[in-house]
Amino acid sequence: MPLKSFELVRVLFLSTIAFLFAFMWAPMLIQTLKKWKMGKSIRTALDAPVFAALHAKKQGTPTMGGILIWGTVLLLAIIFAAISPYLPLGSLLSHLNFLSRSETLLPLGALVASAIVGFVDDYFNVKKIGPKGGGLRMRHRVLVYTAIALVGAWWFRIKLDWDLLHVPFLGDFNIGMWYVPFFLLVIVATALSVNETDGLDGLAGGTLMTSFAAYAIISFSQGRYDLAVFCGVILGALLAFLWFNIHPAAFFMGDTGAMSLGVTLGIVAMLTNTAFVLPLIGLVFVLESLSVITQLFWKRILHKKLFRSAPFHHHLEAVGWPEPQIVMRLWVVSMVSAALGVAVVLLDAIL
Repeated sequence: MPLKSFELVRVLFLSTIAFLFAFMWAPMLIQTLKKWKMGKSIRTALDAPVFAALHAKKQGTPTMGGILIWGTVLLLAIIFAAISPYLPLGSLLSHLNFLSRSETLLPLGALVASAIVGFVDDYFNVKKIGPKGGGLRMRHRVLVYTAIALVGAWWFRIKLDWDLLHVPFLGDFNIGMWYVPFFLLVIVATALSVNETDGLDGLAGGTLMTSFAAYAIISFSQGRYDLAVFCGVILGALLAFLWFNIHPAAFFMGDTGAMSLGVTLGIVAMLTNTAFVLPLIGLVFVLESLSVITQLFWKRILHKKLFRSAPFHHHLEAVGWPEPQIVMRLWVVSMVSAALGVAVVLLDAIL
């Protein structure tokens, strides 16, 4: 079998394994979260009147569902790395291991590290610890994102001696130590944007799914097969998560999912040197963040609201759009934008 065909089978096979594995243990996770009373705390009418009115019925729905995603990826990475040396040589099963130092060790480490911090934030929210019982402050989240991004920037700049930035259709540019702040900007902005998007049943899961699918294709086209498998495994786990998260959600992703997947998506973009295409692939995340930034500007400078509620998906709810309609239409936007992003990367490689 030709190498590319074999690697494609590997990506599809492991993505399917991830879906089935996550799907099987999801009910157990949901019941455990319910048993331990890990229900989401909805902000009060005093803090966010529009949001509270729209989402009061979701009070107490289990959160921390992101454990299903990163837990599946971590477990499969460990299991396959441990057993692959003992499987028959030359068979597909002997190539199940997708953990490699050059491609997947950094994004997997970032996924787990940020997931643990997100888990703590979710726990604080459930137990009403922190300012107004809402978990970590935004400044603390940004500090955490920055700390994780610094490790990634150090890995690229010092360990790999990498400072090359690719601009589609213009070429490669060595930017020296400016690579570090650029790396921080990409990771922090992506993490915050994904976090903002996680607000409706299935919204963050579906848009993340299209983004990681796009990066699975991009990684594969660059010959980064382990990274393509890594993105595929995340995709499979996200698909299983969505089965239980679509409206009405049995559980929410929580920061342990949104924070970790946002950080990881940014790192994958840097590994594939496609950071300038990331805003197109993750267009919905960009639009959600811009709506929050614009709302803050309007309130502080013009002393009035532009949107009834921000991020933008809550504004659409407030003006009467049904939640499933908002989610599915934004899924469509994410699919189109992700396809365009992949097309840009592939066309750039040809020209």
